[in-house]
Amino acid sequence: MTTRTKPADAKSRAGLALSKPASIAVFFAGFAVILAILHAPYLNLPYFWDELGQFVPASLDIFQHGDWIPKTTLPNVHPPGVMAYLALTWKIFGYSIPATRIAMLLMASAGVLFSFLLAIRLGRNTPGAPAFAAAAFLIATPMFYTQSMMAELDMPAMVFTALALLLFLDNRIVACVAACTALVLVKETGISTPFVLALWLMFREKRIRASLYFLVPAAALGVWLVILHHATGRWLGNEEFTKYNVSDSLQLSHILGSLWRRGYFLFIADGLWIGAVVMFAGWRALRGRDWTIAFLVAGAHILLISVFGGASLDRYTMPAFPVLYAAMAVAGSTLPVSWRWVTRAFMIGALAVGLWWNPPYPFSWENNLAMTDFVSLQENAASYLDQHNPNARVASAWPFTDELRRTEFGYVHHRMNVEQIEDFRPESLAKLDPHKIDILVVYCRVWALDGGALDIAWLRSYLDRVWGIHRQATPEQIRSALGFVPVIRWDRRGQWIEIYLPESVLARLPSEDYIDSGKHQTQNILR
Repeated sequence: MTTRTKPADAKSRAGLALSKPASIAVFFAGFAVILAILHAPYLNLPYFWDELGQFVPASLDIFQHGDWIPKTTLPNVHPPGVMAYLALTWKIFGYSIPATRIAMLLMASAGVLFSFLLAIRLGRNTPGAPAFAAAAFLIATPMFYTQSMMAELDMPAMVFTALALLLFLDNRIVACVAACTALVLVKETGISTPFVLALWLMFREKRIRASLYFLVPAAALGVWLVILHHATGRWLGNEEFTKYNVSDSLQLSHILGSLWRRGYFLFIADGLWIGAVVMFAGWRALRGRDWTIAFLVAGAHILLISVFGGASLDRYTMPAFPVLYAAMAVAGSTLPVSWRWVTRAFMIGALAVGLWWNPPYPFSWENNLAMTDFVSLQENAASYLDQHNPNARVASAWPFTDELRRTEFGYVHHRMNVEQIEDFRPESLAKLDPHKIDILVVYCRVWALDGGALDIAWLRSYLDRVWGIHRQATPEQIRSALGFVPVIRWDRRGQWIEIYLPESVLARLPSEDYIDSGKHQTQNILR
């Protein structure tokens, strides 16, 4: 096929225009406005799961006490880059949940910008404005939507991975090394990116001296590990983290399961199968030096997080998003114009639907707006207890226990007395002394586990053994083990949370004080 000189020249001129700071600032501002509008309803949303379990407490330790090794939560291998960013934000603007959400949205806006610029670089000889499609895919992705506002590490890791790759392809090695150093100080798994880039320079381009520059990110991560080991006595921060994310994950069944989950999430879920088909059809557009490097960076990251990491959360795949969506957009540009826009529109629509639609199998709440349903339910129960009986002894599982312990997380105004249990399995509940607690709070921790296609003995055994997903105790089992019965229940789009009281307490209450299925709760029960 004859090379098209004029379109290539046009693309080069577009790339040159976008290299100007003013143009980049305009696009960044535009992406920031879009994300701000889309996330406006959730700027006051209390913290969710790992936010309140690890990242916000660690950030507060830096902000309040200058402790770079967390004291109010268990230290682990995660470097303090994002936590320092949040601490600096709070230092300037004061601590608040909206300040946290906005700070992360600004980081996400940079991620969209770098992904957009990367798609321009990778698709510079391709017609059909693939970079705009790639940015639209990213913004429409349910996982990116939720992670854009959350105080976690994987979206920032995506930002610096895209930036490092973009700088490397433009042969800006020193700037790329700086981006890689920031990347590994955001998340330790980012080390795969400088590793791949160094090997490429060393063995494919024979640029030995340039490849040695990438020892800087490795040294930066090494310094952090030495500091962590000096403070905790462990290279990964604590024994439980090491066992769960290294020892337990190095099993063939876990690795194969992780690889399957990664493949499904990246190429099938939420309409991404459309993009996968398009990539297969237009694979000839995804060849050359730049694409090979991009795929190696994304592939190395996916392999690393599939081998290590007990939870195998889908958010760990985010650093591969910019390359994936650039590939889908560029491959789509090889289709006839009508098919090009039809496939893009259907994929964006399917991604948007995935923001609200919950799949018929267990998934992480943070993958879509289910996380906001979870937070709302937890907030309802916590606020109710905070208002009507703040001195009660409450038993529950994390993260609800942390929500009651610390007022900074946005759930309660008073610190409450809690008894934490591991989970809601019958054997975990059996460890409770019912005479030492006043209230038990039980909630849905796993989606789509009871009933339906997953209610199969061998599948349940696999989920429990490999992924730690297990059946919760029924109300009848809780009543038999502890003598507690449900009195208040909140439901939201298939999730629920219930407050249990001792049956002996209810027996002494007048009948008119009893709950009517949780829709109109009476305060007399908890007084």
